[in-house]
Amino acid sequence: MTAEHSRRDPLAIDFCGMDFATPLVLLSGCVGFGEEYTRVAGFSNRDVGAVCLKGTTGQARLGNLPHRVYETPMGMLNAIGLQNPGVDKVVDEILPTLDFDETRFIANVSGSTIEEYIAVTRRFDDSPVDAIEINISCPNVKEGGVAFGNDPDMSARVVAACRQVTQKPLITKLSPNQTDIAENARRCIEAGTDAFAVINTLMGMAIDAESREAVIGNNQGGLSGPAIKPIALLKVHQVYQVARPHGVPIIGQGGVTSPSDALEFLIAGASAVGVGTALFYDPLICKKINQGIRDYLDRHGLASVGQLTGSLTLNTPRACG
Repeated sequence: MTAEHSRRDPLAIDFCGMDFATPLVLLSGCVGFGEEYTRVAGFSNRDVGAVCLKGTTGQARLGNLPHRVYETPMGMLNAIGLQNPGVDKVVDEILPTLDFDETRFIANVSGSTIEEYIAVTRRFDDSPVDAIEINISCPNVKEGGVAFGNDPDMSARVVAACRQVTQKPLITKLSPNQTDIAENARRCIEAGTDAFAVINTLMGMAIDAESREAVIGNNQGGLSGPAIKPIALLKVHQVYQVARPHGVPIIGQGGVTSPSDALEFLIAGASAVGVGTALFYDPLICKKINQGIRDYLDRHGLASVGQLTGSLTLNTPRACG
Protein backbone atom coordinates (compact mmCIF):
# COMPACT_ATOMS: atom_id res chain seq x y z
CA MET A 1 0.00 0.00 0.00
CA THR A 2 1.41 3.39 -1.00
CA ALA A 3 1.66 6.32 1.40
CA GLU A 4 -1.05 8.06 -0.63
CA HIS A 5 -3.45 5.16 -0.20
CA SER A 6 -2.66 4.81 3.48
CA ARG A 7 -3.74 8.43 3.98
CA ARG A 8 -6.90 8.04 1.92
CA ASP A 9 -10.17 8.34 3.83
CA PRO A 10 -11.73 4.86 4.01
CA LEU A 11 -15.07 6.34 2.90
CA ALA A 12 -13.62 7.91 -0.25
CA ILE A 13 -14.34 6.19 -3.56
CA ASP A 14 -13.57 6.63 -7.23
CA PHE A 15 -16.80 6.68 -9.23
CA CYS A 16 -16.35 6.86 -13.00
CA GLY A 17 -13.10 8.76 -12.51
CA MET A 18 -14.67 11.20 -10.05
CA ASP A 19 -13.39 11.41 -6.47
CA PHE A 20 -16.31 11.07 -4.03
CA ALA A 21 -15.55 12.05 -0.43
CA THR A 22 -18.06 9.43 0.76
CA PRO A 23 -20.14 6.78 -1.03
CA LEU A 24 -23.35 8.71 -0.30
CA VAL A 25 -25.23 10.51 -3.07
CA LEU A 26 -28.19 12.85 -2.53
CA LEU A 27 -30.89 11.80 -4.95
CA SER A 28 -32.52 13.85 -7.67
CA GLY A 29 -35.82 15.43 -6.71
CA CYS A 30 -35.05 15.35 -2.98
CA VAL A 31 -32.63 18.28 -2.69
CA GLY A 32 -33.83 20.73 -5.33
CA PHE A 33 -30.89 22.15 -7.26
CA GLY A 34 -28.38 21.56 -4.50
CA GLU A 35 -29.46 24.37 -2.19
CA GLU A 36 -32.58 22.90 -0.58
CA TYR A 37 -30.99 21.71 2.67
CA THR A 38 -28.11 24.16 2.95
CA ARG A 39 -30.43 26.32 5.08
CA VAL A 40 -30.64 23.58 7.74
CA ALA A 41 -28.25 24.08 10.66
CA GLY A 42 -25.60 21.36 10.67
CA PHE A 43 -26.21 20.24 7.08
CA SER A 44 -23.29 20.23 4.65
CA ASN A 45 -22.90 18.99 1.09
CA ARG A 46 -19.40 17.95 2.14
CA ASP A 47 -20.95 14.97 3.93
CA VAL A 48 -21.78 13.33 0.60
CA GLY A 49 -19.83 12.29 -2.46
CA ALA A 50 -22.24 13.87 -4.92
CA VAL A 51 -25.56 15.67 -5.29
CA CYS A 52 -27.96 14.81 -8.10
CA LEU A 53 -29.79 17.94 -9.20
CA LYS A 54 -33.51 18.09 -9.87
CA GLY A 55 -34.76 16.56 -13.11
CA THR A 56 -34.35 19.09 -15.93
CA THR A 57 -36.11 19.32 -19.29
CA GLY A 58 -35.62 21.46 -22.37
CA GLN A 59 -38.34 23.95 -21.50
CA ALA A 60 -39.80 24.95 -18.15
CA ARG A 61 -42.46 22.64 -16.72
CA LEU A 62 -45.11 23.50 -14.14
CA GLY A 63 -45.49 19.87 -13.07
CA ASN A 64 -48.61 17.94 -12.11
CA LEU A 65 -51.76 19.16 -10.39
CA PRO A 66 -52.01 18.57 -6.59
CA HIS A 67 -51.96 16.50 -4.57
CA ARG A 68 -48.37 15.73 -5.45
CA VAL A 69 -47.15 13.97 -2.30
CA TYR A 70 -48.84 11.41 -0.06
CA GLU A 71 -47.40 9.57 2.93
CA THR A 72 -47.84 5.79 2.91
CA PRO A 73 -46.97 3.11 5.49
CA MET A 74 -43.14 2.97 5.35
CA GLY A 75 -42.93 5.24 2.35
CA MET A 76 -44.12 8.12 0.24
CA LEU A 77 -45.91 8.58 -3.09
CA ASN A 78 -44.88 11.54 -5.19
CA ALA A 79 -46.02 12.85 -8.55
CA ILE A 80 -44.25 16.19 -8.92
CA GLY A 81 -44.23 15.86 -12.69
CA LEU A 82 -40.71 17.17 -13.33
CA GLN A 83 -41.45 20.76 -12.35
CA ASN A 84 -38.33 22.74 -13.31
CA PRO A 85 -37.32 26.07 -14.89
CA GLY A 86 -35.78 24.56 -18.03
CA VAL A 87 -32.18 23.74 -18.84
CA ASP A 88 -31.09 27.22 -19.95
CA LYS A 89 -32.06 28.78 -16.63
CA VAL A 90 -30.46 25.92 -14.69
CA VAL A 91 -27.16 26.28 -16.55
CA ASP A 92 -27.09 30.08 -16.75
CA GLU A 93 -28.53 31.06 -13.36
CA ILE A 94 -28.49 28.12 -10.94
CA LEU A 95 -25.21 26.32 -11.56
CA PRO A 96 -23.12 29.51 -10.97
CA THR A 97 -24.55 29.67 -7.43
CA LEU A 98 -23.33 26.18 -6.45
CA ASP A 99 -20.08 25.58 -4.58
CA PHE A 100 -18.25 22.96 -6.63
CA ASP A 101 -15.54 22.78 -3.99
CA GLU A 102 -18.02 21.20 -1.56
CA THR A 103 -19.00 18.11 -3.55
CA ARG A 104 -19.66 16.74 -7.02
CA PHE A 105 -22.82 17.85 -8.81
CA ILE A 106 -24.65 15.55 -11.22
CA ALA A 107 -27.25 16.91 -13.65
CA ASN A 108 -30.45 14.90 -14.15
CA VAL A 109 -31.72 14.92 -17.74
CA SER A 110 -35.35 14.18 -18.55
CA GLY A 111 -37.32 14.41 -21.75
CA SER A 112 -40.42 13.47 -23.69
CA THR A 113 -38.51 12.69 -26.90
CA ILE A 114 -35.04 11.49 -27.79
CA GLU A 115 -34.41 14.87 -29.37
CA GLU A 116 -35.13 16.56 -26.03
CA TYR A 117 -32.74 14.24 -24.21
CA ILE A 118 -30.06 15.12 -26.77
CA ALA A 119 -30.62 18.87 -26.47
CA VAL A 120 -30.59 18.91 -22.66
CA THR A 121 -27.55 16.61 -22.46
CA ARG A 122 -25.65 18.77 -24.95
CA ARG A 123 -26.44 21.88 -22.89
CA PHE A 124 -25.18 20.26 -19.69
CA ASP A 125 -22.08 19.02 -21.49
CA ASP A 126 -21.11 22.67 -21.88
CA SER A 127 -21.47 23.36 -18.16
CA PRO A 128 -19.48 22.73 -14.96
CA VAL A 129 -21.52 19.69 -13.79
CA ASP A 130 -19.36 16.66 -13.09
CA ALA A 131 -21.62 14.02 -14.62
CA ILE A 132 -25.02 13.53 -16.21
CA GLU A 133 -27.76 11.20 -15.00
CA ILE A 134 -30.25 10.15 -17.67
CA ASN A 135 -33.72 9.77 -16.20
CA ILE A 136 -35.37 7.26 -18.53
CA SER A 137 -37.69 5.95 -15.85
CA CYS A 138 -39.84 8.69 -14.35
CA PRO A 139 -43.11 7.07 -13.21
CA ASN A 140 -45.16 10.22 -12.76
CA VAL A 141 -45.27 11.95 -16.12
CA LYS A 142 -47.68 10.93 -18.84
CA GLU A 143 -45.10 10.70 -21.60
CA GLY A 144 -41.44 10.00 -22.15
CA GLY A 145 -39.81 8.51 -19.10
CA VAL A 146 -41.92 5.44 -18.40
CA ALA A 147 -42.05 4.30 -22.03
CA PHE A 148 -38.31 4.78 -22.49
CA GLY A 149 -37.28 3.18 -19.21
CA ASN A 150 -39.37 0.03 -19.51
CA ASP A 151 -38.33 -0.83 -23.08
CA PRO A 152 -34.72 -2.04 -23.51
CA ASP A 153 -34.63 -0.90 -27.14
CA MET A 154 -35.80 2.61 -26.25
CA SER A 155 -33.50 2.75 -23.23
CA ALA A 156 -30.51 1.89 -25.40
CA ARG A 157 -31.52 4.46 -28.01
CA VAL A 158 -31.68 7.24 -25.42
CA VAL A 159 -28.31 6.27 -23.92
CA ALA A 160 -26.66 6.02 -27.35
CA ALA A 161 -28.06 9.40 -28.38
CA CYS A 162 -26.84 11.11 -25.21
CA ARG A 163 -23.47 9.39 -25.48
CA GLN A 164 -22.91 11.08 -28.83
CA VAL A 165 -23.17 14.59 -27.40
CA THR A 166 -21.18 14.41 -24.15
CA GLN A 167 -17.87 13.17 -22.83
CA LYS A 168 -19.00 13.54 -19.22
CA PRO A 169 -19.77 10.36 -17.27
CA LEU A 170 -23.27 9.10 -18.11
CA ILE A 171 -25.33 7.49 -15.34
CA THR A 172 -28.49 5.71 -16.48
CA LYS A 173 -31.32 5.60 -13.94
CA LEU A 174 -33.10 2.26 -14.29
CA SER A 175 -36.76 1.55 -13.68
CA PRO A 176 -37.91 -1.32 -11.45
CA ASN A 177 -41.21 -1.33 -13.40
CA GLN A 178 -39.95 -3.64 -16.14
CA THR A 179 -39.74 -7.32 -16.91
CA ASP A 180 -35.97 -7.82 -17.05
CA ILE A 181 -33.81 -5.09 -15.52
CA ALA A 182 -30.62 -7.04 -16.17
CA GLU A 183 -31.31 -7.20 -19.92
CA ASN A 184 -32.05 -3.48 -19.95
CA ALA A 185 -28.77 -2.85 -18.15
CA ARG A 186 -26.88 -4.98 -20.67
CA ARG A 187 -28.33 -2.99 -23.56
CA CYS A 188 -27.49 0.32 -21.89
CA ILE A 189 -23.87 -0.81 -21.36
CA GLU A 190 -23.61 -1.64 -25.05
CA ALA A 191 -25.04 1.81 -25.84
CA GLY A 192 -22.33 3.53 -23.81
CA THR A 193 -23.50 4.18 -20.26
CA ASP A 194 -20.73 4.62 -17.71
CA ALA A 195 -22.78 3.81 -14.61
CA PHE A 196 -26.25 3.01 -13.30
CA ALA A 197 -28.59 4.36 -10.64
CA VAL A 198 -30.71 1.46 -9.35
CA ILE A 199 -33.62 1.85 -8.73
CA ASN A 200 -36.06 4.62 -9.51
CA THR A 201 -39.38 4.62 -7.67
CA LEU A 202 -42.06 1.97 -8.07
CA MET A 203 -45.40 2.92 -9.57
CA GLY A 204 -48.19 3.19 -7.01
CA MET A 205 -51.58 4.68 -6.17
CA ALA A 206 -53.45 6.00 -3.13
CA ILE A 207 -57.26 6.04 -2.81
CA ASP A 208 -59.55 8.02 -0.52
CA ALA A 209 -62.17 5.42 0.44
CA GLU A 210 -64.74 7.99 1.60
CA SER A 211 -64.76 10.02 -1.60
CA ARG A 212 -63.72 7.04 -3.75
CA GLU A 213 -61.24 9.27 -5.53
CA ALA A 214 -57.55 8.97 -6.31
CA VAL A 215 -55.54 11.01 -3.80
CA ILE A 216 -52.72 11.93 -6.19
CA GLY A 217 -53.70 14.52 -8.78
CA ASN A 218 -51.87 12.52 -11.44
CA ASN A 219 -53.71 9.35 -10.21
CA GLN A 220 -50.41 7.49 -9.90
CA GLY A 221 -46.99 8.34 -8.59
CA GLY A 222 -43.64 6.98 -7.59
CA LEU A 223 -43.35 5.04 -4.34
CA SER A 224 -40.14 5.58 -2.37
CA GLY A 225 -38.96 4.95 1.17
CA PRO A 226 -38.24 1.85 3.30
CA ALA A 227 -41.11 -0.13 1.75
CA ILE A 228 -39.19 -0.56 -1.52
CA LYS A 229 -35.78 -1.48 -0.06
CA PRO A 230 -36.05 -5.29 -0.49
CA ILE A 231 -36.96 -4.82 -4.16
CA ALA A 232 -34.16 -2.31 -4.67
CA LEU A 233 -31.58 -4.65 -3.13
CA LEU A 234 -32.56 -7.45 -5.48
CA LYS A 235 -32.46 -5.17 -8.53
CA VAL A 236 -29.01 -3.85 -7.56
CA HIS A 237 -27.74 -7.41 -7.22
CA GLN A 238 -29.22 -8.39 -10.59
CA VAL A 239 -27.73 -5.39 -12.38
CA TYR A 240 -24.38 -5.97 -10.66
CA GLN A 241 -24.08 -9.38 -12.30
CA VAL A 242 -24.25 -7.70 -15.70
CA ALA A 243 -22.27 -4.57 -14.87
CA ARG A 244 -19.37 -6.11 -12.93
CA PRO A 245 -17.54 -7.66 -15.94
CA HIS A 246 -17.55 -4.26 -17.64
CA GLY A 247 -16.44 -2.29 -14.60
CA VAL A 248 -19.67 -0.28 -14.64
CA PRO A 249 -20.44 1.01 -11.11
CA ILE A 250 -23.88 1.33 -9.52
CA ILE A 251 -25.51 3.89 -7.25
CA GLY A 252 -27.80 1.71 -5.15
CA GLN A 253 -30.91 3.47 -3.89
CA GLY A 254 -34.36 2.83 -2.49
CA GLY A 255 -35.32 3.13 1.17
CA VAL A 256 -31.96 3.93 2.75
CA THR A 257 -32.56 5.27 6.28
CA SER A 258 -29.66 3.87 8.31
CA PRO A 259 -26.01 2.77 8.12
CA SER A 260 -27.18 -0.85 7.90
CA ASP A 261 -29.31 -0.04 4.85
CA ALA A 262 -26.36 1.60 3.11
CA LEU A 263 -24.09 -1.33 3.93
CA GLU A 264 -26.60 -3.78 2.47
CA PHE A 265 -26.64 -1.93 -0.84
CA LEU A 266 -22.85 -1.92 -0.99
CA ILE A 267 -22.70 -5.62 -0.23
CA ALA A 268 -25.34 -6.31 -2.91
CA GLY A 269 -23.13 -4.69 -5.55
CA ALA A 270 -23.42 -0.92 -5.31
CA SER A 271 -20.32 1.29 -5.31
CA ALA A 272 -22.26 4.30 -4.02
CA VAL A 273 -25.52 4.66 -2.11
CA GLY A 274 -28.33 7.13 -2.75
CA VAL A 275 -30.20 8.86 0.07
CA GLY A 276 -33.51 10.56 -0.70
CA THR A 277 -36.81 10.22 1.14
CA ALA A 278 -35.09 9.89 4.52
CA LEU A 279 -33.86 13.49 4.21
CA PHE A 280 -37.43 14.73 4.56
CA TYR A 281 -37.60 13.69 8.20
CA ASP A 282 -33.90 13.70 9.11
CA PRO A 283 -31.86 16.21 7.08
CA LEU A 284 -28.70 15.27 8.98
CA ILE A 285 -28.98 11.54 8.35
CA CYS A 286 -25.91 11.41 6.08
CA LYS A 287 -23.60 12.26 8.98
CA LYS A 288 -25.04 9.30 10.90
CA ILE A 289 -24.76 6.93 7.93
CA ASN A 290 -21.14 7.94 7.29
CA GLN A 291 -20.22 7.32 10.93
CA GLY A 292 -22.02 3.99 10.90
CA ILE A 293 -20.08 2.86 7.84
CA ARG A 294 -16.80 3.95 9.46
CA ASP A 295 -17.64 1.95 12.58
CA TYR A 296 -18.44 -1.10 10.47
CA LEU A 297 -15.14 -0.87 8.56
CA ASP A 298 -13.22 -0.60 11.83
CA ARG A 299 -15.14 -3.49 13.37
CA HIS A 300 -14.42 -5.75 10.41
CA GLY A 301 -10.83 -4.64 9.81
CA LEU A 302 -11.53 -3.23 6.34
CA ALA A 303 -9.36 -0.49 4.88
CA SER A 304 -11.90 1.00 2.48
CA VAL A 305 -15.59 1.02 1.73
CA GLY A 306 -14.83 -0.27 -1.77
CA GLN A 307 -14.00 -3.67 -0.30
CA LEU A 308 -17.67 -4.13 0.51
CA THR A 309 -18.98 -3.75 -3.05
CA GLY A 310 -20.35 -7.05 -4.30
CA SER A 311 -19.15 -8.99 -1.25
CA LEU A 312 -22.47 -10.79 -0.84
CA THR A 313 -22.35 -14.54 -0.22
CA LEU A 314 -25.42 -16.27 -1.65
CA ASN A 315 -26.98 -19.39 -0.21
CA THR A 316 -26.86 -22.57 -2.24
CA PRO A 317 -30.46 -23.58 -3.08
CA ARG A 318 -31.38 -27.08 -1.97
CA ALA A 319 -34.57 -29.02 -1.54
CA CYS A 320 -36.16 -29.32 1.88
CA GLY A 321 -36.43 -32.71 3.56
